[in-house]
Amino acid sequence: MADQLYHVLGAKQFSRAELEELFAASKAMEEVVKAGGDRRHAGRIMTTLFFEASTRTRLSFESAISRLGGTVIGTENAAQFSSAIKGETLEDTIRIITGYSDIIVMRHTEIGAAKRAAAVSGVPVINAGDGAGEHPTQALLDAYTIQKEFGRIDGLKIAMVGDLAYGRTVHSLSYMLANFKDVMIYYISPENVRIPANVKRYMEEKGVRYEETTDLNAVAGSIDVLYQTRIQKERFPSPEEYDKAAGQYIVDTDLMDRMRKNTIVLHPLPRAGEIAEAVDSDPRAAYFRQAQNGLYIRMALIDKALGGK
Repeated sequence: MADQLYHVLGAKQFSRAELEELFAASKAMEEVVKAGGDRRHAGRIMTTLFFEASTRTRLSFESAISRLGGTVIGTENAAQFSSAIKGETLEDTIRIITGYSDIIVMRHTEIGAAKRAAAVSGVPVINAGDGAGEHPTQALLDAYTIQKEFGRIDGLKIAMVGDLAYGRTVHSLSYMLANFKDVMIYYISPENVRIPANVKRYMEEKGVRYEETTDLNAVAGSIDVLYQTRIQKERFPSPEEYDKAAGQYIVDTDLMDRMRKNTIVLHPLPRAGEIAEAVDSDPRAAYFRQAQNGLYIRMALIDKALGGK
């Protein structure tokens, strides 16, 4: 990877070598956090521009720049509290913010919004989620978590469960996993939220094995990673379509009993009943460790984007 990573817009932009370098940088950031942070980016300003609700992503980015000595400006509800409500275009908003900050982290409701922002920005833009499109930094922390938990990604069997149509995290993670060898992916979902055709085409082009099914129980005993996702009510075209998909897959202690002793459970969070709280005490429940890893990945990304060491 070059000393400076500029825009982070999608998971496809990363090669395996770049991922491995970023994982190593993230591991180093864990030590920076243990040491109380440092001042390598003192005087640098990050703008968080979130047109869509977020807790983990926004706060982990803000914590990341703070632990590297920088500061944050921005808004967590840009749709209401930015000039967008007055009719300003996204492009004009970005042109203005470029003059105020050294890096922009943006979440938007529209697919492709991050690319539009990057096209007019004079500073690095990091895509923190664009509608039902992609969420590349989530995929990075997901892959980093898998690497940490198993010491490898090659050869693993990974089940992605839930809302695979509108779930941008599974799209980005699929693209990222295509960098690794002998990975097997099970796409498990209700019929009305199956993995999109464009994702499947990409996996086929990259020679990644996958299987679509509605039966989680049939594969639970053979997988290494269960990546559970929320059925995203806010993205469905109608309440009726949401009702068709909701509540079909619940990770509970019975399902955990059917899985291997070293199978881990991941979730991009927030959860909404699809993982029982009784599972939290199981050491295979890795979703809170996964969320913590988001801090280290985002510290490494910011450092690279700002031309760090």
